[in-house]
Amino acid sequence: MSQISITINGRDYSIVCDDGQEQHLSRLAGYLDKRVAELVDSVGQIGDARLLLMVGLLIADELADAYAEIAAARGGGDVAQPQKRAKESEPAQMADNMAAILETASRRIEAIAARLEQA
Repeated sequence: MSQISITINGRDYSIVCDDGQEQHLSRLAGYLDKRVAELVDSVGQIGDARLLLMVGLLIADELADAYAEIAAARGGGDVAQPQKRAKESEPAQMADNMAAILETASRRIEAIAARLEQA
């Protein structure tokens, strides 16, 4: 296992990752930091937890759009067979699952933020 330092919204975080994944994780963190900065420009500093939650939702929305585009491209105007329709519903199910995961993460982040504010 490797440990790297990433910076999101001006804060440094130490992250553990599998060996060889350092560069990939750094790129992902850079993308996340860029999206947080864009959000800060539009809504201001509203707290790390809320910013990360909002960015997570924005990225989940991008992912859902990408899945929809993939499903549409695979459809290609052919008459959909039942098996094909089932596969096309997978992105929607994945988006729903991602939304549920983000909701759970949001609650956990808010709880952590509340504890930090009380400390």
